[in-house]
Formats: sequence, structure tokens, C-alpha cells
Amino acid sequence: MNKMFVAGVAGALAGVLATTQLAAPLLAQDDTRPRSTYEYLDLFGNIFERVRADYVEEVDDRELIENAINGMLTSLDPHSSYLPPDDFTDMREQTRGEFGGLGIEVTQEDGFVKVVSPIDDTPAAEAGIEAGDFITHVDGESVLGLNLNEAVDLMRGPVGSEIVITVVREGVEPFEVSIIRDTIQIRAVRGRVESGAIVLRVTTFNQQTFANLEAEMAAQVEELGGIDNVRGVVLDLRNNPGGLLDQAVYVSDAFLEQGEIVSTRGRTAADSDRYNASAGDLAQGLPMVVLINGGSASASEIVAGALQDHRRAIIVGEKSFGKGSVQTIMPLQGNGAMRLTTARYYTPSGRSIQALGIEPDVIVGQRLASEVEEDGVIPRRSEADLRGSIRNDSLTPEELQQLEEERARLEADALLRDDDFQLAYALDILKGLSVYSDR
Repeated sequence: MNKMFVAGVAGALAGVLATTQLAAPLLAQDDTRPRSTYEYLDLFGNIFERVRADYVEEVDDRELIENAINGMLTSLDPHSSYLPPDDFTDMREQTRGEFGGLGIEVTQEDGFVKVVSPIDDTPAAEAGIEAGDFITHVDGESVLGLNLNEAVDLMRGPVGSEIVITVVREGVEPFEVSIIRDTIQIRAVRGRVESGAIVLRVTTFNQQTFANLEAEMAAQVEELGGIDNVRGVVLDLRNNPGGLLDQAVYVSDAFLEQGEIVSTRGRTAADSDRYNASAGDLAQGLPMVVLINGGSASASEIVAGALQDHRRAIIVGEKSFGKGSVQTIMPLQGNGAMRLTTARYYTPSGRSIQALGIEPDVIVGQRLASEVEEDGVIPRRSEADLRGSIRNDSLTPEELQQLEEERARLEADALLRDDDFQLAYALDILKGLSVYSDR
């Protein structure tokens, strides 16, 4: 019994010695002098070899190194990361405008995945995912402790397969959403006519955005019978997570005649750049309103900031996301890439929107007309609504027909207001500006 006790003590002492004497060279350094970069690299090499040799399970060398690289990059800021070959391929597909997945732009906050914005006409948008939602679990597995790439990998899967995500939304109990993965085909710009104005809905800034914008603008002008019949332009950037910097510059330039669009400032003067507008305005000086909200980020904020600073457009909606940095994609050996934050961008007036966002000129929260009625507002009635009311005898049949057409238009506006209050508000502004300009 005594021998066993002595053996146990000896084993414990050996463990202490192994822990202190073998690990000490890895962790303890001479604190009297600063360590050189090469000493830190040597320390990394020693730790890497010790993990390979002594970790409780066999490890994959490539996975260890990739995780170490990604850890270094993600510790810098939420937008820098390592892209393994598969992720790099996915990213290039996204910028081309077609890829597989759920259809959400995400970032990481407090260890969880935060939705920057859902993309229009994608499974996530149809499932009701909203900007600002937190995704805490994927198929019952917590994403807490995973880096952003690992969490995104959990959400990837074959087209047609089902995924169940747990969503936490402010003011709502956590709930689960089932989504069927699909091929995401992004139509960057959609155009339509509302109340005599052209509404251009820009969903993302990929390689197709500016070309789509030109085509949609021309098509809607033709539908209205020429630019002289256009009341104004609404550029809808809500829930647009951004994308390519050059496309943001092109879209801004499309409505500006001259002046700075955006400047980028890196670590040194040589890393800085400035982008200016060239002559030519697709809207030919017509009044403009830009719609933004908390899901408008990055390239969307560049466009909104440029048009706001040049007083080319009135910004309506809610404060934008506040991503004021530029990421450069650097291909690496082995077909991977590095996404690295290399600069901050500034609006023409020299302001940075990083962590602040673009403040709208007119703050308008989204709400439904039905919500107004629930608050006790009684829909207005008129004399004409009363049974047996006397008809108006001062109008000709043609004038009465015009009134009926105007009523139909107003009813259509009411339906729009019920569906999208912010857009209805923007159209009201354009209508007011056109009335003022006609005087």
C-alpha cells in the first residue's frame, strides 16, 4: 500500500515536472528584453509541434494551420478572415450574382451570427428573416464559440435540403425557422413605376448592378413616355448589405454630374484613393429620394452618403448599419484567399460612417396602415359615402370620369401605404417637390 502511494506521488511529481519544465520553454520568456518577430514565430512552431505530438487525439495539420491563420485575421476586426478554397469560390460566385444558400448577409456580434440583411426573393426573405435578427443555433447546434466562417459553413448545404435555425429577435421570444436551401439568383436592380415616379430597388452591389440600373431606368422612362413625364426617382437601398466598391461608385456617378463620390484612406498615403463623378445624370436632374434602413450597409452607405452630401437626394428611412471599412480580397497559394480590411472610406464631406451609419434627412420608421387603425384612428368618411346623398351637378361626365380615375389612383396609393409606409412617404415627398417646381 505504501509502495502504491509512493508511486502515485512520484507520478504526480513527474506530471508537475513535465508541465512546468516542458511547457515552460514554450510559454516563459525573458521579460527583460522585447521579443523579436522571429522569436514569436519560433514559439508558434514549437506549440504547433507539441499539439501534433501530444494532443489527446490526432489532429489535421492543414486544419490546424488554417484555424491559426483565421484566428489571427478575425482577431483584427469582424470583416477580416481567411477564405479556404471552397469559401473563396463561393465568394466569387456571389459577386457574379448566383450562388447556393439561404440568401442572407451576416456578421458576428457577441459570439452569435447577426443578420445584416436578407436578400430579396430568397428563401431567408420569404421565411421572414429580418435585419438585426440573431441566429443562435443551426439544426439544434449552438453557434456560440464558432468563428463566422465556421457558423456560415453550418448553414451551407445541398440545394433543396432543409435547415432549421433558431432566431432571437428584439421583443420576441426565440423561435425556430425552417428554410429550404436554394440556388440564389440575384437580380441586382428591379424597377417599377409608382405614382408617376420611378422606383429602383437595388438589392446588392455585384458585377451586374450598374448595368441593371441603366437598363431598368431606361425601361421605366420608356413606360412613362419619356423623361418629361417622370415625377422623380426613388432609389431603394433598404436591406442592401453592400458589395463591390466600384459598383457603388458607378451607381453614385449615375446621378451626379461632378465632385467627389468617396475617398478611401489606408495605413499610408500610398494606400489612399479618391473617386470622382463624371458628367451625366441618368435622372437628368429630377428630384430623388433614397430609402435606407438598418440593413443598408457598406456600398449602400457610400451611395447614400455621396448623394446626401451633394444634396442630390433626400435620404428617408432609418439609420444605416455603419460599416465604413474596405476589404481587399488577396488570393493566396493553395487556391484560398485572405479578406483583409485595408482602408476606411469617407463621404465627400470627409465624414466616416464607421459604427455610426448614415443619418436620414427624414426619419421614417416602417409601419403598416393597419397598425394606425388599431391605435384607434377611425377611417375618414365623406358625404358621398352616405346612403342617398345628393349627386354633384356642377361636373361634366368627363370631369366625373377624371375624378373616378383619381380616386382609383388614391386607392392604389393607400394599398401601397399599407404595404410599405416608407416608400409611400418617399413618393409623397416627390409629389410635393413636383408641385412646388410647377409653381
